[in-house]
Amino acid sequence: MGEKVIDRINAPQDVKKLAPQELEQLCKEVREILIQTTAKTGGHLASNLGTVELTVALHRIFESPKDQIVWDVGHQCYTHKLLTGRKGQFSTLRQQNGLSGFPKRNESTHDAFLAGHSSTSVSVASGLARAKTLLGDSHSVIAVIGDGAFTSGLAYEAISNAARSGDHIIVILNDNKMSISKNAGSLAKYLAKIRSTPRYFRMKDRVHSTFGKVPVVGRPINRFLLKSKTMAKTVLYGSNFFEDLGFCYLGPVDGHNLHQLCDVLQRAKDMGRPVFLHVETQKGKGYAFAEANPGEFHGTSGFDVATGKQKPSGSSFSSEFGKYLTECAQKDSKICAITAAMKYGTGLNYFSHQFRGENRFFDVGIAEPHAVTFAGGLAANGMLPVFAVYSSFLQRSYDQILHDLSIEKQHVVLAIDRAGIVGNDGETHNGLFDVAMLMNIPGIVMYSPATYGELRWALDQALYQWDGVCTVRYPRGGEITLEEKQFPPQQNFAHCKASNQNIVVTYGRITAQVLHAKEIWQQQGKKVSVLKLNRIFPLEEEVFHILGQYRQVLFVEEGMKTGGLGQFVGAALLERGFGGKYRVCAVDNRFVPHATVAQATALCGLDGETLGRSHAAFFEKE
Repeated sequence: MGEKVIDRINAPQDVKKLAPQELEQLCKEVREILIQTTAKTGGHLASNLGTVELTVALHRIFESPKDQIVWDVGHQCYTHKLLTGRKGQFSTLRQQNGLSGFPKRNESTHDAFLAGHSSTSVSVASGLARAKTLLGDSHSVIAVIGDGAFTSGLAYEAISNAARSGDHIIVILNDNKMSISKNAGSLAKYLAKIRSTPRYFRMKDRVHSTFGKVPVVGRPINRFLLKSKTMAKTVLYGSNFFEDLGFCYLGPVDGHNLHQLCDVLQRAKDMGRPVFLHVETQKGKGYAFAEANPGEFHGTSGFDVATGKQKPSGSSFSSEFGKYLTECAQKDSKICAITAAMKYGTGLNYFSHQFRGENRFFDVGIAEPHAVTFAGGLAANGMLPVFAVYSSFLQRSYDQILHDLSIEKQHVVLAIDRAGIVGNDGETHNGLFDVAMLMNIPGIVMYSPATYGELRWALDQALYQWDGVCTVRYPRGGEITLEEKQFPPQQNFAHCKASNQNIVVTYGRITAQVLHAKEIWQQQGKKVSVLKLNRIFPLEEEVFHILGQYRQVLFVEEGMKTGGLGQFVGAALLERGFGGKYRVCAVDNRFVPHATVAQATALCGLDGETLGRSHAAFFEKE
């Protein structure tokens, strides 16, 4: 078997050396690597398959890292990593101490900016481009953003400012007609309109190209056409939003035609002004199963290449939440559900299917701040809205929770998925900040179930026993096993007394690790009680009364130490005259890197073995 083209690619400059026919072969080889690798490691497959040709063309035309490429969300950067000297490490994708699934500046000089959340690329690129202008650097900055990410207000803000900057920024709209779930909103409809009239843009390009070659008079003719085209275009096809802002609009272009891509990218590069390039791609391109079901292959934990069957994941908090909320909504017509382009990820596909004809399910696109305030409006007029969102994405809505919900005690339920350590997606996706973030807002109610029974009870409480903002946070994956006699699922807390001096306070999934550590302490002759919280905020005065009877109190939580529950309760105990000692074991002032959940838990010192070993000396024998 002869040498593969990919074997000759050790840096972006090597892409420029390939013959045109070799570029096509390179794309085939890249797709094969993407499929085979993500089948083993998991990851974002469909989005990367859709951007292979675009990425190859970018490195063919531009000079990375002098020309900087900013990937929105970042989960479409796999081909970029293969072409920028990291193909030898690609088998370690999303594995502990291996390649990140997202761009990281400390991983490569070719990664211009970290991106794990959507809609940031144009803002970042604007800043990078302005810095280049101020420093006298004429190289380009390219932002690659998906049509789904365009539903975010941040993207609109950035586009408006980038267009009038005059800097050499190229915004590439990767238009695959969907985000994670099907695109929603007016922008999706607008892009469809643009796609339907490409003949105008093709004609414009041919005219300008023809007259541009005419000596002496060519440029004046083109300037005249530039001034007069707006009227004709408006009459014939309507206004183009991006050109109206100040961009030079190019497209739509077939995102899988390498020749066209290279040609239009070269033209965009040569313009030296803000350019908006509209590229149409197919999510999952080149792998039949991903083409047929791009949503299923957006993020995968692994699959069989030959059949496309993904590894069974079993039940999860997400699916159990979606099913139970649907049951509740069948009994209560005021309940409605909101997602920010994450219908399947949050389990709301059950709800949307059940109530597809009743307008009680709302996908607002990648617009978490809008989702929160929209929920506030629904609540103000008598509905009972539930917004299901990943913990790491809820961070984008802090101001809206505080200002638009909490001040007037709007009754909105926030179902916070992926709370705690998430695993292989790493720093940008771990849900470690929600407790510390939300506890600072007056009136917040927060539940943290560890079992499905606790989840159902917590949802009932959030829906019907409280006013104001109620949150139910739960981890990725399934429930832990607890003895219901010791930990009844339908109560605020469970006090399992085994000692008069030593106690551990915990909540959520990490309870399983605490119980493991308890066995280790028992083997050392140290009895330890356990106080497991189901409702973690606000706490009943009885909780403080119980803890005040102990001499050593250890708080263990799967979240940030600073501002977390342990520090709050510890300070409250001291205010009440507590004379013992307490210790907080949590994630201490660090971002947790990508690894499996088990590995990341151990890295933070929160696994049972480490807890048992590290904190044994804190407790006393009785």
